[in-house]
Amino acid sequence: MVGKKSGEAARSLAASGAEATADDATGEAAHAAGGTLRNVVRWVLGGFLTFAGTSHLTIGREEFQAQVPEWVPVDQDLVVLGSGFAEIALGLALLSGRKRPQVGWVTAAFFVAIFPGNIAQYLEGTDGFGLDTDQARFVRLFFQPVLVAWALWSTGAWRTWRARRR
Repeated sequence: MVGKKSGEAARSLAASGAEATADDATGEAAHAAGGTLRNVVRWVLGGFLTFAGTSHLTIGREEFQAQVPEWVPVDQDLVVLGSGFAEIALGLALLSGRKRPQVGWVTAAFFVAIFPGNIAQYLEGTDGFGLDTDQARFVRLFFQPVLVAWALWSTGAWRTWRARRR
């Protein structure tokens, strides 16, 4: 009888390990650790992106156009509209909480893709959004990697990727 119960306990433990592995694959277990803080960061990031994207299309449109580097071979307004719609979509996806790891990777990739614009703003001395000194523009550069890290951490994307590599 004891052996039978031990076997059942082992099977139960193995099953819960399999469930945890399955959860890791979907990002659920990765998101659970530190869940409240992760959710708050994800919601703040989602709200920020939704607001920024809406600003691209409305109140900040001209100022965002001025931030598009001269070397970008696309019309400045089209770049601003495209990035605005992308930010709104990413913000809403972060707020929804669905497919968190995938949304985290896409959001991180977006932040990496727009980083050359931040570098150009610094190198060209372009003023905008209160960044009107070289020092302020330089300090701004250090926030982009933080945004990438927040996107990956708050969605469990990084942990999910690491779990799949094991």
